[in-house]
Amino acid sequence: MEIIGRKDEIRKMKSYLNDKKAHLLAVIVRRRVGKTFLIREVYKENKVFEMTGLKDANLKSQLNNFNLQLNEYFHQKEQYEKRDSWLLAFNLLSKVLRNIEFEQKPVVFFDELPWIAGKRSGFLEALAHWWNNWASQQNIIVVICGSAASWMIENIVNAKGGLHNRITKLFTLMPFTLTETKEFLEAKEIKISNYQIIQLYLAMGGIPFYLEHISKGKSAAQNIQEMCFTKDGILRKEFENLYPALFDHAGNHIKVIKALASKSKGLDRQEILRKTDMTDGGWFSKILNELESSGFISTYEPLEKKKKDTLYRLTDEYSFFFLSFIEGKNKLRGDDWMSISTGQEYKIWCGYAFENLCIKHVDYIKKALGILGVQTKVSSFLHRKNKDYEKGFQIDMLIDRKDDVINICEMKFYSDEFTINTEYSVNLRTKKEGLKAVTGTKKMVHITFITTYGILENQNKIDFVDNDFTIDIFFK
Repeated sequence: MEIIGRKDEIRKMKSYLNDKKAHLLAVIVRRRVGKTFLIREVYKENKVFEMTGLKDANLKSQLNNFNLQLNEYFHQKEQYEKRDSWLLAFNLLSKVLRNIEFEQKPVVFFDELPWIAGKRSGFLEALAHWWNNWASQQNIIVVICGSAASWMIENIVNAKGGLHNRITKLFTLMPFTLTETKEFLEAKEIKISNYQIIQLYLAMGGIPFYLEHISKGKSAAQNIQEMCFTKDGILRKEFENLYPALFDHAGNHIKVIKALASKSKGLDRQEILRKTDMTDGGWFSKILNELESSGFISTYEPLEKKKKDTLYRLTDEYSFFFLSFIEGKNKLRGDDWMSISTGQEYKIWCGYAFENLCIKHVDYIKKALGILGVQTKVSSFLHRKNKDYEKGFQIDMLIDRKDDVINICEMKFYSDEFTINTEYSVNLRTKKEGLKAVTGTKKMVHITFITTYGILENQNKIDFVDNDFTIDIFFK
């Protein structure tokens, strides 16, 4: 299968093949996003050596693995003997590479680096020594990557030892966007509506490994039933493996994720601490940073408020879906999900999940508004009624623009046209007038809707809606 998306990454990665310099590339990505596939495909004509770390293996096993791969890639009459340390192992790798005349620029690839570089293994020190004293002087590309994004940032990108400032380029791979998801499915000859693609996305996000298991000829609900609720469904127990594979002491990370899943609008730092019974401090900040750098949560600073009011939202689709519908519901049988997916609970949940989706795809909304070139700040806004403004209101997403406009974004995921009734029009007026009154802004305030199939034409739409976009903007 050809590579979907990743155009900027592919262009940049290939550009390093065209010079005579050494390059150390770091690829950071969460589990199942397809980093290994990308690297192998881009460098398939140049890769001369690859080693993938062994999960939870000791130093001896990792060195055995290195030696096996060395003998696999560089065939000799006599097998290379295993070295007892990483310093000696890298020395051997240098000798092997030095004795071969490559037709093209060689690429050496170390995958799942956090698994290789265990405490007191000496791997990072040996890697730094090998790079600084030999590889950096060769015409070579060395690629290192790992799924534990926070570990990679701390130990590689922000390294204080021998690898300090040695990275040529850091690539952070994100899950597919909706556009890329559609492209991926069409490459598998799966053609379904944009509405159904979003239903799939809300349950599993744009994770290529998950999308690979979607079956042709089945609806979104049927695929979710098969992947999430059948005995051997690949997503039935994925949550149990996902966080421990990325983080040490993952139980604390899972506590934060579960706390955020309990309130789709998000929680501030103090609310998370109360819900998890954790104590504040640097270690707690590290957990939040690790979850954010790995793409599981996102932070949003409320408009014109202090940093302490920053909201954290769970924006990993699969985790949100799992905690909402799979955890504790292992007794679902047969076509139970087919029934649940048409119920009110799921419809309400989709509304919250769709808001997260729109926030993550805000660049598509800005493109539809024609403001990609305008400096903007994406925020949320919460006002509790007080003497300054007697009505309370919450805005889940607003786009504060340098061209003196603020867009209040209303995001609705319905199976038909959305109708702005009298009650809802009062809510819109409260938000628009309230935002002006509370902030004192002199900017124009526009109300922007993103819906599935548009808004029913009536007087309320004429009176309140400045921009009306459908989900089709996410697929262009």
